[in-house]
Amino acid sequence: MPITLVNPLNETIREARNAASKLGTLSGKTIGLLDISKPGGSVFLDRLESLLRERHGVASVVRAMKPTFTKPAPEAVIGQLLAARCDAVIEALAD
Repeated sequence: MPITLVNPLNETIREARNAASKLGTLSGKTIGLLDISKPGGSVFLDRLESLLRERHGVASVVRAMKPTFTKPAPEAVIGQLLAARCDAVIEALAD
C-alpha cells in the first residue's frame, strides 16, 4: 500500500500588512475575548476578564465564541466583534 504524505502548512501567499498600533492603555477600552471552544477556555477567559476590569480599568468586555476550534472563526463571529467596535481582541485557548 502506498504512503501519502500531506504537508500541514498553509502555503497560501498573503498580502503583507502593517501590524496594528499598540494601545497606550487599556483603561476605558472595549476588549473582545474570543473563545475558540477548547475545553477550559471559558474558565481562563472568565479570569482574564476579571483581571482586565480590576487591574487595567477596561470599560467593557465583549465575549464571542467560535463553534469549533478546528476551523477559522465564521464571518458572524468576526462581525460580532467588529460591531462592538473592540479596541483589541484576545483570542484564547486552553485544555
